[in-house]
Amino acid sequence: MGFLDFLTSTKRAPAGVTPLSPQEVRDRLMGLNRPDAPYRLVDGSAEKVDFIAEWKIDDPEWHKGLGGANVRTTFRIFLKLHPEAREVRAVDRQYTVSWSGDQPTLSAAVSTFRGQTRSVEVSRTYSFGKTAEPVGERAYRFDTNELKKPIQEAVTSCGWTYRGVVFGKL
Repeated sequence: MGFLDFLTSTKRAPAGVTPLSPQEVRDRLMGLNRPDAPYRLVDGSAEKVDFIAEWKIDDPEWHKGLGGANVRTTFRIFLKLHPEAREVRAVDRQYTVSWSGDQPTLSAAVSTFRGQTRSVEVSRTYSFGKTAEPVGERAYRFDTNELKKPIQEAVTSCGWTYRGVVFGKL
């Protein structure tokens, strides 16, 4: 473990794990995409990275609950494979979410963030009937580790290092 690994979210492969090929790492990462997961990994070539991991905030199955819970921030993880070092480098970017009805719109935050982040956002809202008794409740928990941890585990299980980048080039 490196001195700054904790601060940079860097995770190293366990000793004795045989490193897999870059294609096998790509396949393992794409294997994280499941209909029941609240996140997805998409092609990141438009952003000059290999993958972008993001919450399914614009998916109709997921954004109804997110909008009702007043989620105001979200983040994406930009991932780039470096086969020569057997590592996947990652940068977190935080975004502000605004809602128009049930439709989300992402915009870059006025105060930009690039690096590594860990945040937990909890929201609980209640609706009340005519008798002032609660008739409905919506709860939401947004934890960046729910997105980051499966990626880290997939990368390290391939014998590669997940390196969080705070400064420098991805």
